Amino acid sequence: MTQPLMPKATAVWLVENTTLTFDQIADFCGLHILEIQGIADGDVATGIMGVDPVAGGQLARDNLEAALKDPSIALILKNSAAKYTHAPKTKGRYTPVAHRQDKPDAIAWIVKNHPELTDSQIVKLIGTTKKTIEAIRDKSHWNNQNIRPRDPVLLGLCTQTDLHTMIARAEGNKSDAKASKKKSA
Repeated sequence: MTQPLMPKATAVWLVENTTLTFDQIADFCGLHILEIQGIADGDVATGIMGVDPVAGGQLARDNLEAALKDPSIALILKNSAAKYTHAPKTKGRYTPVAHRQDKPDAIAWIVKNHPELTDSQIVKLIGTTKKTIEAIRDKSHWNNQNIRPRDPVLLGLCTQTDLHTMIARAEGNKSDAKASKKKSA
């Protein structure tokens, strides 16, 4: 499903100005439900001004009103707005020099919040080395005293979609391993 332009700003507006459920907002904006909860708590997207999706022509008012009355109704992006959303990048990523010092912070956040991800998945997601990940895990990184866990999506090192995909793969691999253990037992 396509998502609105400026999904975080749209989510901020929907959280602040409607009584939609976190699930409805997360589905419409293409964000994780915990990120929507973080927006509501004020932990995520601080300083981002909300964008009204109805005024921007991305959401029909009648669809919004119906979703407000019934939590099982999903918000639907207007077709006219869907043509402005872009396909994900397919070529390799370049991390600007200004963002390279943020990689250890992003790794620390992933290790803390998603321990189910393997080192190779973190390497693909952030674009780092296994040696750096191991150093951060065992707190032997040369700059360990200055590392503070920060969301890699907010740092611009990966997209929320890529992060969700990796988490889903890790959880799928975990459940596959449990199923194979039950079969062998």
